[in-house]
Amino acid sequence: MISSKKMFVLTEAVLAVLVVMTAIAMLRGKSGEKHSKISVIIQDSDDNQWAAFKYGLRMAAQDQNVEMFVVSTGEMLSAEEEYEAVEYEIENGADAVILQPVPGEDMEELLNRIEKKVPVTLVEQPASEDYTVSKIPAVHPDNYAMGKALAEELLRDYSGKIKGKTVGIVSRQGGSIAVLEREKGLCSILEDNGAEVSWTVSGFSTEEEEYILEIKAKADFVIALDDDSLVLAGKTASANNLHGALVYGIGNSMEAVYCLDTGFVRCLVVPDDFTMGYRSLTETAESLGHIFRRPQSRTVSFTVMRRDTLFLKENQEILFTMSQ
Repeated sequence: MISSKKMFVLTEAVLAVLVVMTAIAMLRGKSGEKHSKISVIIQDSDDNQWAAFKYGLRMAAQDQNVEMFVVSTGEMLSAEEEYEAVEYEIENGADAVILQPVPGEDMEELLNRIEKKVPVTLVEQPASEDYTVSKIPAVHPDNYAMGKALAEELLRDYSGKIKGKTVGIVSRQGGSIAVLEREKGLCSILEDNGAEVSWTVSGFSTEEEEYILEIKAKADFVIALDDDSLVLAGKTASANNLHGALVYGIGNSMEAVYCLDTGFVRCLVVPDDFTMGYRSLTETAESLGHIFRRPQSRTVSFTVMRRDTLFLKENQEILFTMSQ
């Protein structure tokens, strides 16, 4: 009798567990109908320089089965405008945010406020120059190494003999951590080898583009530290308005590649934006629904391109992602 009672109780317990497991499975099935939403906020989001990055986002969104939305933005967002855009996305159902932080003293404080509401992953650059202590995860290239690579390519072209040569530096995104790090890497090599930085142009407006470089003093080299500046320098060189300066730079658009292919840019350093998009979304998506799983910081690679290496297989793969 006792044995029968024990068997009855055990059977009832097993049935109860099965009922609970079935209920959980049903709830998961229903919740699976609503995909997590991740909003992406980058400056000038429709610009061609983001093509490979957005392609990486789309591929990762498919793999992670989440909804991804790139917010339409213009150029030169302020920190406050970017914060307001994030707040709007959260109010409209964003479960997490991927963000290109803009220059501003209050940016890290604003990011900390956002992260208390939803997970945040940064792209292109960390929240502060000392990325080793930043609490906000970031997926970005080694910007210092990219600047250094540009200088090393220039050195290679002149067998290390650039003492007394003059350099002009141009960057549209003046003040950003990415550009500041690229400039540090660049200058660390130039200064050690006797080259002189004659002038620096940064943060110029669209209206200034037509003349901003041609009015500068003659320099032996013009080095562009972001895509907009690289394309501008290439166009100015093609119009013979760079006073004979040779152009080296960092770019991530098909327009930048065109400037290289036509010979108006000597060397192009290209960050792996596809991987930056794919990894940032993957890290963010995998953190959703997991209390103890935060997005992780990642460093993506970059590639040095020359006109004569443009059609190598590995470079063709990069160009494919840029054209999507």
